[in-house]
Amino acid sequence: MKAFYEKVYTVVKRIPKGKVATYQDIAKLAGSPGASRAVGSAMRMNPNMRTIPCHRVVGSDGRMHGYSAGRGVITKIQMLKKEGVAFSGDKVELNLSRWKK
Repeated sequence: MKAFYEKVYTVVKRIPKGKVATYQDIAKLAGSPGASRAVGSAMRMNPNMRTIPCHRVVGSDGRMHGYSAGRGVITKIQMLKKEGVAFSGDKVELNLSRWKK
């Protein structure tokens, strides 16, 4: 599992400010298209939140699915908005803010 997590972290490091990717996007780019839940586990185990921007990973519907820093999802939403990610209510507007690899 460690090798997969390293692949996930490498992909997530590439998500630019102002963009997001879904757990499914990351799983595909890490070479394991069916491993969305494992991506979530990797995000929970993030060894360095300063270099691995796990706050930029969201659900396939644009919803937040947890965040361990600050005040949780509230902090995640604040961070994304500060970076310029477009929202509609509490969901990211994926058609505007999704990272196109």
